[in-house]
Amino acid sequence: MFTRRYLPLWITTSLLVFLFAVGAFHFDGFGSLRVIINLFSDNAFLMITAIGMTLVIISGGIDLSVGSVIALSGVAVSVLISEYHWHPVWAFIVVLPLGTMFGMLMGLIIYNYRLQPFIVTLAGMFLARGLATTLSEQSLEIDHPFYDFVSDFGFQLSGGAWLDLSTMTFVVILLIVIMLMHFTSFGNNIYAIGGDEKSAQLMGVPVKRTTVTIYAVSSLLATVAGIIFTFYTFSGYALAAVGVELDAIAAVVIGGTLLTGGRGFVAGTVLGVLLMGVIQTYITFDGTLSSWWTKIVIGLLLFFFIVLQKLLNHTSTART
Repeated sequence: MFTRRYLPLWITTSLLVFLFAVGAFHFDGFGSLRVIINLFSDNAFLMITAIGMTLVIISGGIDLSVGSVIALSGVAVSVLISEYHWHPVWAFIVVLPLGTMFGMLMGLIIYNYRLQPFIVTLAGMFLARGLATTLSEQSLEIDHPFYDFVSDFGFQLSGGAWLDLSTMTFVVILLIVIMLMHFTSFGNNIYAIGGDEKSAQLMGVPVKRTTVTIYAVSSLLATVAGIIFTFYTFSGYALAAVGVELDAIAAVVIGGTLLTGGRGFVAGTVLGVLLMGVIQTYITFDGTLSSWWTKIVIGLLLFFFIVLQKLLNHTSTART
């Protein structure tokens, strides 16, 4: 845990603890359990999206479609519930496989035609956003007792903290993905492909199946995030989640995952999202700073971690 490989992860953890401590020192209530739980509940949909993005980036790819998939799944669910009067559960059962198939299609195109993931997922981004706009250009309100029940479901914790269903869903997904990445051949295959795809293929790694599965999982998690997002807003909107793919990529990089693939941490990505959330929370508590300072600080952090990755790679190459 103290090797060079884990240095970005330790830096992220240290920054998170430091900034949270600074906020707790300056503002009353900042260090409360309520604020900590709110960091998870407010960012649950982004964390779920970023977990899928982590798998893609570790494999050496990129997925720019996740924000549009969030919007499309939200609009699709809203249309089925509001206009066709489906029960939300049946809408989820239909939308989740369709979102997964969307990712599978991109994975197949990337592998079969040897196209850059950037180009394929960029096309997927425009396609999903266009489909969402075709379904409805206006925001569709969701008015259903099931949504009221889910929004009220949770557990009261000390200090006025409220553990809601979105946070619990995120925790379950996080544990499942960590198990997959570190205790199954699927996770080993992802790291192998990200390290060197040709070598992985020579070693018998099912590159095609793994690649397709990676993008299917990323799109599935984005669809789940889209459904959770509808519980935040009680609506579906084609222009929702614009730029979320960039936030997810930023969280992955800040969390210590190499953009070149082959090395990364799912838990680190969660720390990256929390670090971004702490920055936003500090600005909210301060009240005098523009919300754009969040983007500025995140941009500076990205530059720092990209340079750090470059230095670590250069040092490793020189030693080799």
